[in-house]
Parts: sequence; structure tokens; C-alpha cells
Amino acid sequence: MQITGDYLRSVAVGSAQDRSGDAAQATGAIRFILLSQLIIPFLLLILGVLLGLYQVLARAGIIRSADIFGINYYQGLTLHGVINAIVFTTFFAVAFGNAIMLHQLKRPLKVGVQWASWLLMVGGTLMAAWAMLTGRATVLYTFYLPMVAHWSFYVGATLLLIGSILPYFLDWIPNTLAWRRENPNAKLPLAVLGNLVNFTLWFLIILPLATTVLFQMLPMSLGLASEVNPLLSRTLFWFFGHALVYFWLLPSYIMLYTMLPKLAGGKLYSDPAARLAFLLFLLFSIPVGLHHQYTEGGLSSGWKLWHAFLTFMVALPSFITAFTVAASLEHGARQNGGQGLFGWWSKLPYWSREGDKWLFAYFISGLILFLFGGITGIVNASYNLNLVVHNTAWIVGHFHTTVGGLVTLSFLGMTLYLIARLRGVDVKAKPFALAAPYLWMLGFVIFEVALSITGLQGAPRRSNIGISYLDPSNELLYRGDWLFWSHVGALGGVLAVVGFLSYVVSLVGTLFAKPVRAPEIDFPIAEALHDNPTPLVVNLRPWVTATLALIAISYTYPVYESMTRGIITKVPGYQSIENNLVPQQTLREQTKLP
Repeated sequence: MQITGDYLRSVAVGSAQDRSGDAAQATGAIRFILLSQLIIPFLLLILGVLLGLYQVLARAGIIRSADIFGINYYQGLTLHGVINAIVFTTFFAVAFGNAIMLHQLKRPLKVGVQWASWLLMVGGTLMAAWAMLTGRATVLYTFYLPMVAHWSFYVGATLLLIGSILPYFLDWIPNTLAWRRENPNAKLPLAVLGNLVNFTLWFLIILPLATTVLFQMLPMSLGLASEVNPLLSRTLFWFFGHALVYFWLLPSYIMLYTMLPKLAGGKLYSDPAARLAFLLFLLFSIPVGLHHQYTEGGLSSGWKLWHAFLTFMVALPSFITAFTVAASLEHGARQNGGQGLFGWWSKLPYWSREGDKWLFAYFISGLILFLFGGITGIVNASYNLNLVVHNTAWIVGHFHTTVGGLVTLSFLGMTLYLIARLRGVDVKAKPFALAAPYLWMLGFVIFEVALSITGLQGAPRRSNIGISYLDPSNELLYRGDWLFWSHVGALGGVLAVVGFLSYVVSLVGTLFAKPVRAPEIDFPIAEALHDNPTPLVVNLRPWVTATLALIAISYTYPVYESMTRGIITKVPGYQSIENNLVPQQTLREQTKLP
């Protein structure tokens, strides 16, 4: 199935009866919006990746300068985290969602809605970027209070989030309801269900973030409040912050379920299993944030344990995905002549330049990296094991194999694919496009292993250890046992950047190539091998209801606990003398010297 330039012309205006001049203009608008939603974050990603290289070289003590091109370490770390983890991912998710809804539902996008979304997202990004580039927002990716940024950083982030949610409410939901009325007995296309699940999740988690931004961070930034409750702010942030991982992942999962089997030469093993995985992600991915706060005072251990349990539950859809995707790959490989218990692996198109099969390299490389991310994530979720790795380089290694692995590689591959389709050109420099994901994967494996080892040795995260723990002249802090693996990690970072530059060669060539066909939106959607009627996974509404109930159960009391210490102006210590587990008099008696 494909959407050609003619169809883009008709859907862009919302009516096939519009004047030809208006139609052409609107077609240009839709193509411009979709292309810019891909190109703008990519341009910023170049900065984000290069700053990531600076970070890893600085941490290894290879670069010891206070700044690079006027950007200091923590300013660069903020830019690296915000660009890569929020700006790039959000822009891509919206662009990919627009393309999926257009392709699968064959219904028009509203030009006004799309322009409003674009203006808010681009305007918000520019505001936040100004604050970060000028050194007015060096608050890192988590922007924890009581660190305070310039008000433009918070306003810009808010505009970005508002803009990202507009298509969901004003375009996609109305189009889905209209499609259901026209197809009362048909199931929603799998990709559409996955996209709606993702942005339902997105809407639910930006609410707590908006709360802390509007009522805590902005008042502090504007000088309207002199104190703030950091515990409440962190609780609200991680209400958003961990579920954000699944907002990144679900577009990748849509590609794994709907496109990867086709690229492998086979079919999706089970359509109901894929739908169940999407819905389980919605149910379990939000009420898990307290596992980031195991060491946090002021929150009950029982609720932390409850969130730990739910964190392990969110592994269920990943296990379902692992089985379903592996079975789909095996089916495709055996259709291509694969035999034996493991021999079929050799029949997958790892290096194929045929048609769109080059995309396979991005998905399979991302999956390999995701294995590392999943295994280390189980450690992070474990109550006791987390205490060992909390705030160490181990955590950095973990999330770089998730957002920097499957997420980034699938997004990069799909960005190149969509730009080629929307411009009406073939992908250029395919050898470079094919080499990129494997170089990136190899670099990140080395990077992750090095960070995991140094993390277990106690190396902290969010710190430029190159000027402290890895400086031989600092006899008090020097940790020579961290030096080797820090240099290994730097080698991995350099190799990953080489892979990224290889990708840039292909994308730039594709972006400026001369069009040879009409613009189109066309995805390699796989058929399902097993597609039995399963009413449980057809209707989204009961799953949303169950999700809201589980969120209420999981967060009502922890948020209340956080608020008992004040919201903005009243922030006493975590524990008063009256509530000490060991009374002060008893403590003095027990510690009295003989």
C-alpha cells in the first residue's frame, strides 16, 4: 500500500473538491511539515551526538579543557540529554505518527492543526535551545530542583509538549473515530493501535511534568517563590520520566511488529500478541517511577516495593515482543531457505541493498543493543541491587543501550526511509547507510560494557570525573583503576560517532538528490501469520480505564507523602525529631562514650 503525491494533495486540504492551486499549496504544506519534523531534530541531533563525544572524552580525562567552543561540560551535558532524549524523540514520534495515520487510515490531516503543532514545537525548541546555549539552563536532562533554569527553558519545553499532543486530539482521534464508523466490523490497523497507545501514554505522563513545571519550577525561575519542595518535584518528574522510555520505545515496537517481518521475507507471527504487548505497555509503564527513588527519603518503602513489582510486570510485553519478533524472523528466514535449529539466522538480510531491506540492519542492530538495555534494566528495578548501582556510570550504560540503541537506530533508519519517500528519491550511498548501524552498535556495546564495569567500581554519573578522579595530580581523589575502562568507553564512543557520520553521508545525499518519482508515503507492512479473533485486545477504552485506576492506586499516596512537607513555601527537613525511628535521647545514650 502507498500514498502517492496525488493522495497527499487531496488529504492535505481535507477535501478532494478543493481548487487545484489550493491543493498544491496544501500538499507543499503537508510535505514541508512532515519533512521538517524529521530534518530539524536531525540537525539538532548532530550537535547532541558531537556533545556526547565531548562528554565521553572529558570523562576519560582525554579532554581536560573547561569547555569546547564555549560550551562547558554541564552545559554540554544538558544539551546532549535534552536534544537526544526529548527533542529528537518527540519530533520523530509526531512525524512518524502523522505518516502512520495517513498511510493506514487514508484520511486527511488538518493543515491548520499541523501548522499549530509545528509552530509550537519549533518555537518551544528554539526558546529552550537559547536558554541552554547561552548557559542559562545547565540543569541537565532531569532538571532537578532546587537547580533552576531561566524561565524560557521551562516555557519552551511546555510549548514543545503542547505542540506534540495537538495532532493526537485534533487529528488522529477524529480520524480514527471516522474510520471506525466507516469500517464497523474491522480491527484498527496494528500500527494505528500502537500509535494511539503511545500518545495516550504521552498525554497521561506530561500532566505531572506540567504540574511541577508550572507550579514549582516557573515560580522559582521568575522569583515568585524562594523555596520549593524537591521531593514532590522529583516524584512528579519520575511519574513522567520513566514512562518516557516507553514513549521512545513504542514507535520502535511498531516498526518491529509491522515492518521487520516483511523485511525479513516473512509474516508477523501473531497479530493478537502484538496488540496485547502494546496494551500491556500502556497498563504497566506509568506506575513504576518510584524505582528511581529507592534511595529517596520521605517515601514509604512499601510503595517503593509496589513500584518495583510493577516494574517487573512491564517486562511482560517485552518478553512477548522478544518471542513474537524472533518467531517472525525465523518464519521469514525459513521462507528464504533457512534450515536447522540456528542455521536460519544466516538467511536474514543483514547486508542486503535490495529495495528497502537496508532498513533491516537498523532494526536488528537496535535489537541486539536492546538486549543489553533490558538485562541491565532488571538490575536497576531490583530493590537491593539498585542500591549498588544507583547514580553510578552503570545507569548511563543502561539507558544508552535503550534510547541510544533500539530507539535511536530505528528512528534514524525510519528518518532516512521517510525522507526518501517524501522527496521521491532513492536512498543514496547505501553502503554508508548499511555500515552506520553496525558501527554504531559495536561502539555502543563497547561503551556500555565499559560504563557498566566502572559503575560497579563506583564511578559516579553526571560528573566530569576526568578532572577529578582520573587526574593523577589529585592524590586525594585519583582512581587509577577506573582509567583503563574509561578509555575503552571513549573508544566505543568514537566508533559510534564514526557510524553516525557514515549515516550523515547517506542522509545528506538522499536529502539533496534529484527527485525521480512523485512523493509518497509507503510502508512495508507485513501480513499476520496468526490473526485469530481476540476481543480482549481490540478495544482500547477498557485498557485506558484500567490504566487510570492503576495510576491512581500507585501514585495517590506517594504524592500525598511528598506534599505533606509543603509544596512551594514550606519545606522542612525530611524527618522531624518526633518522627525519628530512634528517639534522640535513646540515640545519645547508645552512642555515649565510656
